[in-house]
Amino acid sequence: MTDRHGLLIILSSPSGAGKSTLARRLRDWDTSLQFSVSATTRPPREGEVDGKDYYFVTEDRFRSMVNDAEMLEHARVFNNYYGSPRTPVQGAITEGRDVLFDVDWQGAQQIANSTLKQHVLSIFILPPSISELRRRLISRGQDDAQTIALRMEKSWDEISHWDGYDYVLVNDDLDATEARLKAIITAERLRRSQQPQLVDIVRGLQTEFEEMK
Repeated sequence: MTDRHGLLIILSSPSGAGKSTLARRLRDWDTSLQFSVSATTRPPREGEVDGKDYYFVTEDRFRSMVNDAEMLEHARVFNNYYGSPRTPVQGAITEGRDVLFDVDWQGAQQIANSTLKQHVLSIFILPPSISELRRRLISRGQDDAQTIALRMEKSWDEISHWDGYDYVLVNDDLDATEARLKAIITAERLRRSQQPQLVDIVRGLQTEFEEMK
């Protein structure tokens, strides 16, 4: 038996709020953290490796996995299906390894209602202001004006679901937000329900106590 169960850590935010940067910093902080590998029906791109970048499956196989409750969450995006297979996540949790999910509020909701919900830790990252969110999207120089406008339009839909998460952090200072995020994960790893060995420890203490009588 491992010292603890792994956590299923969900990070969500509108685009530009700092989620990807924070996820990278978490991986640097704890290299045992692993990203969930999604399954997809889209064909692999050059250089992508099955089982590492994605699990590449046919649409029939994907539908079968959904029908057999093998997906923690799934969605259709631009005519392709994407989803998070349950089996590898279940294996990681049993072995005491934490799994990091970068999903939107709909994916987070599906995972929170799954058979692994007792291991879920969901965290939403808010920007300090809408103007700052827009400034960050522009400054990273990855999108044209039309794409930025679409991301801004979608941002409020994401933000409006902030109250469906266990924790909400305002990313007004990246270093401070990182510190708070680490504190949350450290504390949640010590949650009683995450420590299966506690029952045996308490039984041992009880036996020792009774033998002293």
